[in-house]
Amino acid sequence: MDFAPSPPPARWQDRADAGRALAAELLPYAGAPGLLVLGLSRGGVPVAAEVARELAAPLDVVVVRKIGHPEQPELAAGAVAGIAGTVCVVRNEDVLRSWRRRDPAAEDLFAAAAGEQLAEVRRREELFRAGAPARSITGATVIAVDDGLATGATMRAALGAVRKLGPGLLVASAPVACGSIGGLLIPPADNVVVAWPDSGLEAVGLAYRRFGQTTDTEVRALLGFQG
Repeated sequence: MDFAPSPPPARWQDRADAGRALAAELLPYAGAPGLLVLGLSRGGVPVAAEVARELAAPLDVVVVRKIGHPEQPELAAGAVAGIAGTVCVVRNEDVLRSWRRRDPAAEDLFAAAAGEQLAEVRRREELFRAGAPARSITGATVIAVDDGLATGATMRAALGAVRKLGPGLLVASAPVACGSIGGLLIPPADNVVVAWPDSGLEAVGLAYRRFGQTTDTEVRALLGFQG
């Protein structure tokens, strides 16, 4: 009898543990001009907090939202991101192509969903910041951090929004990637750093022993925007 191979064991206890591992890979950027660490909300913020701590850099947030397929909400048809008044929408053309074949209204539905998520991005940015301004990005060395890369859609949206603000250097990073997607992030990223690339995992959460949802309250506490 043939058995399917077992997935690799979880590598990290939680997001903070993964953040410390990722920070070790990012040490060459310590002391870079205007270094700033940006966590992708919500799950990327606990990872980014550890990176910022280890690199002695300030921490901020870029708010991202997935645009889910109506029949499969976990399947990303695209993503939106926003920071400091700038926004970016990215499309997953493979998913959208399949969606259009089944539904002639797919583009209209995607546009409506993108609009809803953009409104949510703005609402969450205000919630997380509690009125505090975003840190300056112009000319800075910016490291964007998520808790993992699957399709790369949310990271590409985050990078697109940040790129509009004129960073001097933009790095995409995550503890784990579920496939060889680094090339899909350059551009807009100048470099991609992943602690566990080509992990062979089918889902980001399998890299963690504890992978619960990060709450809005936890994000605000980590950012320090308590108001």
